[in-house]
Parts: sequence; C-alpha cells; structure tokens
Amino acid sequence: MRLIRRMLTLLLPILLAACFSGAQQAAPNLTFTQLDGSQHTFSELKGKVMLVNFWATSCSTCVKEMPQIVATYQKFRGQGLETLAIAMEYDPPAYVMQFAQTRQLPFRVAIDHSGDLAKGFGEVQLTPTTLVVNKKGIIVKRYVGEPDFAALHALLAQLLAEAG
Repeated sequence: MRLIRRMLTLLLPILLAACFSGAQQAAPNLTFTQLDGSQHTFSELKGKVMLVNFWATSCSTCVKEMPQIVATYQKFRGQGLETLAIAMEYDPPAYVMQFAQTRQLPFRVAIDHSGDLAKGFGEVQLTPTTLVVNKKGIIVKRYVGEPDFAALHALLAQLLAEAG
C-alpha cells in the first residue's frame, strides 16, 4: 500500500501536467449547413469569438439552458460574438426545425447529419457540450453540461476585448 501511495505521489503531478498542459486545440475547419440551407465553414468565422453549443431536443439540460444561451448571445452579439447551436446527428431534423422556430433562436443553428462536427470538436458525445473559441480559432474552454453562465460571460467579455 505504501508503494502505491508513493507511486501516486510521484506520478500524479506528472499525469495532471500532461492532462492540463494548456495544449489547446484549434477549431476544425469543417463545413456546416444551417437550417436555412446555407453552407459555411468555421474558417469564415475566424477573427470572431464563437460559442459552439452541441445539443439535442431530447436533452432536458439542453432545453433548460437554451434561454441562457440566447441571453448570452443577445448580451454579446454587438461586441462580435458568433453563436452556433449544433444539433446532434441523432436528433430528428423536424424536431430541430420546430424547436428553433418556436423559440425563435436568433443565432446560427445547424444539424450534424454525419457526426463529423462532433468528431472534429474532440469527439463530443455528451450534450450539452459548449465550446468557446477565441478570435484566433483556438478552443479555449469546453463545458460539458450546463455552463456556469457568470464565468462564461466573464470569459467572453475578456476574449471579446482582446485584439484579434
């Protein structure tokens, strides 16, 4: 037992450093199709701070947090925030369309028909997953589950204030 504790004491800092070394992932340059049929790439949005939210209509936490995602977008859009809500591959398109229309989502909404967007953003499997992308196109924060919106707003304010 002592040997195990000693090994953990020695290895834990190394493992933690490897996991949280600050290595940041660039947002993938994938094409997405918005509900209106228009096609875009993530490179078109480079130079803007982005909030990318993976969600599903069947996810109760996603439905619960969506008004706060809308409020966040409305608060920061004048400063250049782009928001993209990406419905998961398994979400029926008719449900996504109805949800977006009835709640009048004011930002970009897409469906990940092939699962490529979720894979490209680091194998997103759980909803909601929200990613914050800086002006350089680097993913700087990943929230799995509902974000702490006060902390998210502080981060967005900081990123939006930074020079591109």
